[in-house]
This record gives sequence, structure tokens and C-alpha cells, in this order.
Amino acid sequence: MASDARTMNAPLWMPSAERRAESQLYAFARRIGNSRNVDAIKPDGRLDYEALHAWSIGHPRAFWTEVWRFCGVVAGPRPDQPAWDEVLIGDDRVAPPDPSLGPRWFRDARLNFAENLLRFREEREALVSWGENGRLASLTFRELHQAVARVTVALKAAGVKQGDRVAGFLPNIPEAVIAMLATASMGAVWSSCSPDFGVNGVLDRFGQIEPKVLIAADGYRYAGKLIDTLERVRSVAAALPRLERLVLVPFLRSEDEVADAAETMNLTRTASAVLWTQWTAAAGHGNGGSPLEFARLPFDHPLFIMYSSGTTGLPKCMVHGAGGTLLQHQKEHVLHTDLSSRDRIFFFTTCGWMMWNWLVSSLAVGATVVLYDGAPLAPHTSILWDLAERERLTVFGVSAKYLTLAEKEGLVPRETHDLSALRTVLSTGSPLAPSGFEYVYRDVKTEVHLASISGGTDIISCFALGNPTAAVWRGELQCRGLGMAVEIFDHNGNAQRAGDGPGELVCTKPFPSMPVAFWNDPTGAKYREAYFDHFPNVWRHGDWAELTEHGGLVITGRSDATLNPGGVRIGTAEIYRQVEQLPEILESLVIGQDIKTPTGESDVRVVLFVRLREGNTLDDALRERIKRHIRENTTPHHIPKVVVQVADIPRTISGKITELAVRNVVHGRPVKNTEALANPQALELFRDLPELQT
Repeated sequence: MASDARTMNAPLWMPSAERRAESQLYAFARRIGNSRNVDAIKPDGRLDYEALHAWSIGHPRAFWTEVWRFCGVVAGPRPDQPAWDEVLIGDDRVAPPDPSLGPRWFRDARLNFAENLLRFREEREALVSWGENGRLASLTFRELHQAVARVTVALKAAGVKQGDRVAGFLPNIPEAVIAMLATASMGAVWSSCSPDFGVNGVLDRFGQIEPKVLIAADGYRYAGKLIDTLERVRSVAAALPRLERLVLVPFLRSEDEVADAAETMNLTRTASAVLWTQWTAAAGHGNGGSPLEFARLPFDHPLFIMYSSGTTGLPKCMVHGAGGTLLQHQKEHVLHTDLSSRDRIFFFTTCGWMMWNWLVSSLAVGATVVLYDGAPLAPHTSILWDLAERERLTVFGVSAKYLTLAEKEGLVPRETHDLSALRTVLSTGSPLAPSGFEYVYRDVKTEVHLASISGGTDIISCFALGNPTAAVWRGELQCRGLGMAVEIFDHNGNAQRAGDGPGELVCTKPFPSMPVAFWNDPTGAKYREAYFDHFPNVWRHGDWAELTEHGGLVITGRSDATLNPGGVRIGTAEIYRQVEQLPEILESLVIGQDIKTPTGESDVRVVLFVRLREGNTLDDALRERIKRHIRENTTPHHIPKVVVQVADIPRTISGKITELAVRNVVHGRPVKNTEALANPQALELFRDLPELQT
């Protein structure tokens, strides 16, 4: 139950005994307790998560085999019992010195990602699509299977083979899911960008992987505006020398209008453009109703190519394997989210963020996946809660920033919407401030499992997750993920305990969803440099975090953006969570500015930029109130020396603020890749500010 005491000394929520006992995590713990002789259930019947986690990282072969069996992964050559001879090769090596040396997982297994997501055939909803004007379409599991079969035939007719790349430049619509599953079914590799990328941003990504087929929409809607992308599509297609087929998905226009535009733009001749419906219809006539075939391939066969944000140069192209992605997502969905075929799950995301891949994987448990494309607070601020009510969502996922803005907009969904079906709220993208936790339990729903989760595109999954059997504490991520040997290291590489303060979030043992490679990195040098140069044979993720006495974590920002005033390291999230409690402030960004002290020594001063709600101005009174609030709730080191009002804050396409880009602008250094930003023009607001002259 939710506690009335909103303090750090009492949990915000505790699951009932019935909910704990009925969870799939509890069933899993009971199963391995019996089969593996693990004391994961306490004498009073409660789950001992610490014991379960310790066993999962101490016995990785047994743990991941049990996850495989519990989740019913479909594979060969022995799909009913994956008693593989070699579950893990190279368990003492986290860093991949050479693909042949490991770590490698389930070397004897053969599986197909799409086969696992399409194992259901019922006449119930698999996909539901929403836009800013409401519900757009839905597909049953049977219809989804048939649609994937048609696109698979079309891809093969276009000459796509195993290992070829198929790229999507699409809104978050069913065609994106269908195309991804068709690509995966035959062992080709899927990669996608959201349509709000500019031409250079798309080419920085797709130009590296050279897709054979590009599937693109004619545009998208955002905040009530119609954004035409056909000209961008033409420029992108013209710059991909190995492109053999361009498939156009009408989204803003009718099919006839898109066909006419493609003809006028010469796309049908120069880029072999064809409309989606024509392409799939021709394939449907040619397959004679034959069943969809799945290519069962090695566990680490490439599935997705994902990209880093690219704000410091060309994006890194991370290749993720089919088996590792599937097994990790199954673990996170089934055990940490308690997801099943009874659920209807939504996450606000674009096709350019890893949470899209994570969301779509929910099909593997038979859950109904709800897609949304558009602005989260338009055309009216309650659109996502309308969706939650109408679709009877059981799992509702958004960014931490959305919850902050929803609170500032005065949204109180528990009073305006029927959320009786809602069981779980997920939050990620940035650390959820304690006030965000309070908002959910005060204004959204009292009896709900709030899981603030954290991971990254690098692992296409999470290091820290929810625990449906445990309490939710204000400001804390509940637990380290099962099978993930997450530690917090000090600068010397010593593991820290709860109470020791923040440090580098690392992972000290292999896990299945590590990238199988970086694209065009034959020696693995770029891969090793990205994660393993700082601590030998230890994955350094780049988050600044600390352990809590409840077995959870607090993420305090990116370690490369930590502040260092007077030699004291401070996570930026520690400041955000205080500043953004003030009603006048919509959002903020903080950097460390290099300065010289009066004695000529080098130091760093904390500079805070704030974007205010309409009608507010940063005067001396508000500036002092900001500093006082930070002082009273943190330490004197956290107090910004300078507070500056700005009209906008730059962020990546996936919505994350870009502290490093702003820091470079303030220091007169170039920002290497502004195409990675959703609003690159905002950087100019930070250039040559008189308040920052030293």
C-alpha cells in the first residue's frame, strides 16, 4: 500500500502480500529455489532479492538458462530444453579482446528474434496505433503475422539476404514494427531513425551501414503541425550508393498524392521508389498464402544496429545480437515488469530511441503494444492519459522529463481519468527526481508500481530496474538487474557500498546484451575504447551513481558531465532535482565553467541555466530563492555561482539535454555534430553570454 508519510524514512508504496506472491519474479525465485537449491524465499515467505541477485551473477550459466526456460524462448535444435553444452565462453572476460575468445553466449543455440515475437496467433490486439488525434489503427496477432509474411516476401524479392541492412526513417507506426519483424525473420539487420532527424543526421547513421532497402514515410505530425519529409527522403536516398529499393509509406497524404509527389521528384526512377501498399500487395500475391518462415541463426547473429547520440563526432554504430536482445528483454519484461499476455503496454518513444526496441519486444510475452506518434502534451496536455484510459493500459511508460512537465502543467490524472487498469508506471531517459515520485503517488495513482529504470542504447536494456515484490522509495531505482554485476567504483576502481557516496557505475561480469560488435571496427579497438579503457576488463557505463541502504541506486548524472567545483565531484541530477521543484522553472541545465581564481589557480564554477514558465522572469528574488533552495537541500558546493535565463535548452533527438555541447559552446570549442540535436539553434543562446565573462 502507499504510505501517508511522504518522507525518506517510509516507502511510497509497498506491494500487497497477494501481489508479491502472484508475481512472475516470485514464481521464478521459487522455481530456482527448488531446482537450484537457492535460498531466494525467506522463512516468512517474502522474496530475498539480494540473495537472488547474488546467485544470478555468481552462477551466470545457470541463471540465464533458467531465464530461457522460464520465459519459454523458442529455439533449436532442442526448443523444449536448452541444455546447451556451452552457455558461456569467456566468463572471466568482460572486454571482448577478440570475437573468438568471448564472452560468447549459447554457442550451440539457433533462434530467430521475430519467431519469438510472433509466436501468438490469436484474434486479439497485438498492435494499437495512436496519434495526436486519437486512435488510428490496430492489428491482431494473426493480422500482424500475415503482414510480416508479406513484407518478408517483398524484402526477398528486393534481393535482401542474411546480414543485409534494412533501414527505417519512420514515425512510430505499425509499418515500422512490421518492417523490423520481417527483416529479423530472414536474418537481415534492422536500423531506424525517427523522421525528425535532418538529412546529415540520417546520413551520419545510415551512411555508415549502407542499407539495401530504405523504408520512409512522407512526413509526420508534431504538436499539431504537419512536417513534410519527402525532400529529406530524396536527399538521403540519393546519398546511399548501395540502396536498391525505396519504399514510401503514406502518412500525411493519400496514396495518390504520395505517388504523384514521388513521380514529380523523380523518385520512382532515381531511387526505385514504390508505395508500401503496392510493394506488400505484390508480395502477397506471390507467396500463395505460404506460412512465414523464420531463419534460425546463431545466438549472436546481428539483429539491430543502434547509434550513440553523436554529439562529439560521428555516432558509434552498435551491433546488437538477436539472442542477447531477446533474452535480456524477456528477463526485464517478465521478471522485473511482471508483464504477461494479459497486459497492454505503452511507452512514449520514437523509432530512434532504444525504448522503441524494448517496447516492441513485449510482443514476445503476448502483451498488446500501444504505439503513439506525436507530441506528449499536444494537441492538449492530457493526450497520453486519454490514451491510458481508452486503451485500459496496465503498463504506462514515459520519460522522467514528461512527469516533471505534467506536474508543472497541473495534470492530476487520478481526478480526470479512469486509471483503474493501470498497474505499473515506468520512467527512464534521465533520473526521476524525488518530486517526480511524489507526483505519481499523489496525482496519478496511489496503488501503482513506479519503476524508475536506467540503462542505455549501448546495452539495449537496463542495469537498474523495478522489483514488483519490493517497496518503492522516494528518488531511488529499486534494484540492480538480475544477472547484471553492477557495482559503483571510486576513482581507484574500488567497489563502494551504500553510504560511501557516488562513483562510476560499472559492470564487472559479462551479460548477454553487450554489443556483439561495433560496425566497421574489425579489431574491436573502438569497442574496447568506448567501455573498457578506464577500468581494465570492467564495463564503465558513464553514469555517476550511488548505492542506497534499501538495495537500490540513485543516478546523479553522466560521469563525463559531473561538476568539480573546488575538487568536489557533483552529479548534475543532484541540482536538477532541486531546481525543477520550483514552479517558475520548466527545465534547467547545469555545467561547470573553467575559471581562474584570484590567485591564478584553475578552478570550476557551477553555472545554472533555467528556462522559465511563460510570464516569469529571472529577477534577483528568484535567483536568490533558487540558490537558497539548493543550499537547504544539498551542500554549499552545489550552489551555482551564476544563474542565467535562456529561452530554450538544446537536446538530442531522443530528448536528452546536451550538457557537453553547451559546455563546449560556453568555452568557445566547436560542437562536432549538431545534426544529432533536435534543436541545434538553441546552442547559439549560450554563446558569448555577458554573465559568463571572467
